Amino acid sequence: MEQGRTRDAAPSDPAPEPHGLDRVPGQTRGEHTHGEPPAPRLVRRHSVRGQILDALREALVGGELVPGEVYSAPALGARFGVSATPVREAMQQLATEGAVEVVPNRGFRVTARTPRELAELAEVRALLEVPVMLRLARTVPADRWSELRPLAEATSAAAARGDRAHYAESDRVFHRSVLALAGNQQLVALAEDLHRRSQWPLVAGPAIRRADLVADAAEHSALLDALIAQDLAVVQSLVREHFTGGK
Repeated sequence: MEQGRTRDAAPSDPAPEPHGLDRVPGQTRGEHTHGEPPAPRLVRRHSVRGQILDALREALVGGELVPGEVYSAPALGARFGVSATPVREAMQQLATEGAVEVVPNRGFRVTARTPRELAELAEVRALLEVPVMLRLARTVPADRWSELRPLAEATSAAAARGDRAHYAESDRVFHRSVLALAGNQQLVALAEDLHRRSQWPLVAGPAIRRADLVADAAEHSALLDALIAQDLAVVQSLVREHFTGGK
């Protein structure tokens, strides 16, 4: 998804891992990096830009990047130990995803998403995915659904830890794997984009509790049960309720 490769060191040097976000002394209010994110994820990408993009996405989901605040690429780059270029490229990608917006000569403002926008995303996701899941419920054999059990269990494990960033990632993996059974890569890509947008934090939104994550994760196992049983009414109800919760 993120293919750019920008490095500040020689090609043979290992890519530096992004550190947590922290305030840089001397910056004005609203142009900063702050707070340590949860435990750092294993680096799965080889480019500096890709590592930083992962770290920024994690910080967004975890609430470390605050809606309405402006963050400068040079400041983030200084904290990550890289130039502003890969940070700026990662932020541009986030801008295309609707997570931030460009503020000329200052940096990038985290989008202040509203409950109405969340509801609209849920409606679009339901319009796209419910018919597909109903069709899959009629055609996919039970053993294929059973193969997805470990993915549902991974969301439950992240939820039990209260790890919002890892829960968001495992949640996307589960939904992406379900939709992949339709054999339509354009569908999967579009649904992934909508799903990611629905996970950005709300402005002044309520904190997500561990209990909320646990309840949401439980719906994945319930959905697999309904798909195996080909219970179309339950499948439709579960998917709509799941989206209404913004997950």
